[in-house]
Amino acid sequence: MAELQNRIDFIYLFDVQDGNPNGDPDAGNLPRVDAETGHGLVTDVCLKRKIRNYVEIAREGIPTYDIFIQEAAVLDNRVEDIYRTEEVAKADKNTQKDVAKKALCARYFDIRTFGAVIATKDKQGQVRGPIQLTFGRSVDPVVSLSHSITRMAVTKESDKDKERTMGRKATVPYGLYVAHGFVSANLASQTGFDSDDLQLLWQALGNMFDADRSAARGLMAARRLIVFEHSSKLGNAPADKLFDLVRIAKKESVETPRSFDDYTVTIDRDRLPQGVTVNDLI
Repeated sequence: MAELQNRIDFIYLFDVQDGNPNGDPDAGNLPRVDAETGHGLVTDVCLKRKIRNYVEIAREGIPTYDIFIQEAAVLDNRVEDIYRTEEVAKADKNTQKDVAKKALCARYFDIRTFGAVIATKDKQGQVRGPIQLTFGRSVDPVVSLSHSITRMAVTKESDKDKERTMGRKATVPYGLYVAHGFVSANLASQTGFDSDDLQLLWQALGNMFDADRSAARGLMAARRLIVFEHSSKLGNAPADKLFDLVRIAKKESVETPRSFDDYTVTIDRDRLPQGVTVNDLI
């Protein structure tokens, strides 16, 4: 366990085959797309949910890796539990909120990683997380398909004479998505996010789809995790300049991509700025 000393920027590639990577509830749960370009979208919230789910399984039973944002969790109660601990309860009123924030970060992996807004009635506060993610965007436009499906069983007694009921299922035939991420060493020192947490994050990005399988999501897989590490906390180059060194393109013989093998991914290592190293973790 060591404190982070370097800024990190990374590119995360993942794909989907015959599935819905992130349905939009405002559009009948169809796959999210950019209405102007047709490129597929996966929200940062969706990716964070999968990271949380993986960590919850991988570190089950370890108190310092609890997950704050869980299904059906009452967040006010979790904050109140922290305020009732001896460490926080005995703190001076002027410092109690800061002590509580540190205690929350120490207990909950997702708070010290992504941050959180503490919005109980009288305990408002904000924790800025060192890890930030962008939306995932597909390299090429995707086609959103809607399939008719049938169910042989019925729900209501009054429908028992019906042979079947109809439904819909939306999929993307194939899409390769790219998300960008940022690790702030400065904010990590404030939340207690350390080198062990960073390794767990890389592990989650590489394996989280295998821990979150669903028929609706089809075949999803992590494909590349390209990490740019700076030699300082502040950084040695703008993130966009580093991301421009990575080129993702369809192979010349491919008209309609249907697998990751239909693309080439190259990194222009010769143009790496001084003080920046690049590693391919997947």
